[in-house]
Amino acid sequence: MSGPPRVDTAQLMELLSVSLRAYYGDFTVAAASENLTASQGKALTVLRRGPAAMRALADTLTCDASNMTGIVDRLEKRGLVRREASASDRRVKNVVLTAEGERVTDAIRAKMRATREGLDRLSDQDRDCLYALLERVFISPSPPDRG
Repeated sequence: MSGPPRVDTAQLMELLSVSLRAYYGDFTVAAASENLTASQGKALTVLRRGPAAMRALADTLTCDASNMTGIVDRLEKRGLVRREASASDRRVKNVVLTAEGERVTDAIRAKMRATREGLDRLSDQDRDCLYALLERVFISPSPPDRG
């Protein structure tokens, strides 16, 4: 007697695609409720982790540096971010989230109802497991076996 069929990589990739579509759809609606584009909301989310140089922010969001400048200009105009010179290199401008930017970022996350409801259905053990798996897949993958 055998167990359920094994899930292959293609099936996992498809489910991740469906999951990300749902997540970013939820995120886009929540960002729009704060009068932000999805790109502006993503920039705030990245900056919630800490200040970032313009180039690093563009790389993280996989967009052109000139596009990033426009995004940051609009966020700065709304008082959600500010630019400041890097302590180590005065030529480099870091983008820093303001207190209002933090409030808006928290509001976006709070308004992501579909995502929050889905995650709230998980038990504590399932949450821990999902966190560990996502971290292992995307954050700290183990080095390839060179055996």
